[in-house]
Amino acid sequence: MKIIELSQKPKNELQTLLSEKRERLRQLRFNISSGKVKNIREIRMIKKDKARILTILKIEHPTSERGRENPSVLPYRKILKTEGF
Repeated sequence: MKIIELSQKPKNELQTLLSEKRERLRQLRFNISSGKVKNIREIRMIKKDKARILTILKIEHPTSERGRENPSVLPYRKILKTEGF
């Protein structure tokens, strides 16, 4: 998925998608270890999608569990807004 597509989705849909990617990654790891899967590149693609989703979640909702704003993502929010993401 492209980052533009992900940035247009609501938070709950992103979290659902993230859990699906994590489950698929877990399944692939088990299948590769048992020799059922030949396409190892799929793992790389899923990892990248997972990272994109986490990035969007942190940019769109920069608060941590304690309710404070995460200052490490604030500069990236400005970059994404200026570049049209």
